[in-house]
Amino acid sequence: MSCVSCATSIPGLLDIEEARQRLLASARSLTASETCRLDVASGRILASPIHARLAMPGTDNSAMDGYALRLVDLDTHSDGLPVIQRIPAGCAPPPLPEGSCARIFTGAPIPAGADCVVPQECCHIDDQGRMHVQGEVLAGANIRRHGEEYLEGTTLLSTGQRLDAPALGLLASQGIVEVEVFVRLKVALVSTGNELVEPGAHLAAGQLYNSNRIMLGALLQQQGCTVVDLGIVADTPAALRGALCQARDSADVVICTGGVSVGEEDHTRPVLTELGELIFHGVAMKPGKPFTFGRLHGADGGVPLLGMPGNPVASLVTWQLLGQPFVQACQGRYPRPLQQFSVKAGFRHRAPHGRHELLRVVLDHAELEPVARLAGGQGSAMLSAACQANGYLMIPCDMPVMEGNDYAFLPVTQFAI
Repeated sequence: MSCVSCATSIPGLLDIEEARQRLLASARSLTASETCRLDVASGRILASPIHARLAMPGTDNSAMDGYALRLVDLDTHSDGLPVIQRIPAGCAPPPLPEGSCARIFTGAPIPAGADCVVPQECCHIDDQGRMHVQGEVLAGANIRRHGEEYLEGTTLLSTGQRLDAPALGLLASQGIVEVEVFVRLKVALVSTGNELVEPGAHLAAGQLYNSNRIMLGALLQQQGCTVVDLGIVADTPAALRGALCQARDSADVVICTGGVSVGEEDHTRPVLTELGELIFHGVAMKPGKPFTFGRLHGADGGVPLLGMPGNPVASLVTWQLLGQPFVQACQGRYPRPLQQFSVKAGFRHRAPHGRHELLRVVLDHAELEPVARLAGGQGSAMLSAACQANGYLMIPCDMPVMEGNDYAFLPVTQFAI
């Protein structure tokens, strides 16, 4: 589902969905690959498809603990069936003689001749050791058929798929030891601002600790990127020019925080234009309006630059809605559309002028249907609400929030993958 359009947005600002599509259209996927052992491949991106070496299941096997038998023998042996075999998983049983049954366990191969498995709770053994069935039994019951999940040669995983735990388990079930994955995307991180100091340093009057570097570094690492941290850069064109040249020469993508607005101390756009090209600036979203996208000239078509706002919540939101899908596309992944569903608002809020507003909310499940409530202060520097929020309530341009009305809710869990 795409974001709702904003017919009355501020002139010159891109709609969120249009900005996403322009970013994705500009993304160039990695082509270099390497071989990676399965036990250290978590989070890596497949560079080639994986096909099944083995059918799954490899043979007809029992779906539960019970007794394997011929269905016809139940009608012809009313005095019960002798149990002549015991078949655990991992063995190769001989054929089942007529007029008998086998004790069988989950995952064990079905002996030739048997055509159903009766769960042990539907059976009882008499004093002579003969098995009797209670209730109706159907042919083929509780048997997993050879190849019913997939056959040899079936495509299991496609190029661009991220290797999460289920995918790794699937590959291990095929006996695969190593896979071909794309090399890790290198992302240079540049923090601009004379007011910034690193955590642990003395905080003088008017200074702020650099939270964006830690936050964005963690988000990039969660996506499996290699972070090239270039630290804090002074608010001067010369300092930024040097940092961006270094970033261009050391990374596949550059992320620069701060300095993307239009003030006298905001140098990112003019320096970007000098060193490359500005593709777009400004998105109809609150927070995050100053988001900037461009490209630094260089070898192989240059290096893309994402200019994030300096306020930490604005930086977080623009990363999640715009930066993350672009980075995923550069990794060789296929970013998913934004997931959203309707939720009732449990509060009133003024209308956002000319932009979609993304309110940080928590879902209250006390009623029959969930209700969105503000997670805390909504300022673009207030990370505390972002830490508590279940997601964003997206409010269309110039539309006040009315308690009880439905609005689009974007769960934050979608950004963790």
